[in-house]
Amino acid sequence: MATTALVQVRIDSELKEQATKLYEGLGIDLSTAVRMFLKRSVMVNGVPFSMTLPRGDSNAEKALMAMQKISEAAESYGISDMSLEEINAEIAAVRSERQAAK
Repeated sequence: MATTALVQVRIDSELKEQATKLYEGLGIDLSTAVRMFLKRSVMVNGVPFSMTLPRGDSNAEKALMAMQKISEAAESYGISDMSLEEINAEIAAVRSERQAAK
């Protein structure tokens, strides 16, 4: 069995509190997280992987990504400068065509 050694690190108390909460969310304590970091560092011979939790509202991030895709598509079809009235008129026209086809 390997002997153990004490490692002490001075960090900002707010950082410690934030990190402790983060790792508790991942189901581990701060000491375990530090051991994991050190073991993985040795394994990869450098700075290891990252374990992250999503920040903020991931639904909001998805909505922003969707809006960006819509904007890019509108640009590619040359319709990015349409007014709301023009968009509504196009929608109404398509709906009328569908009703007529029934």
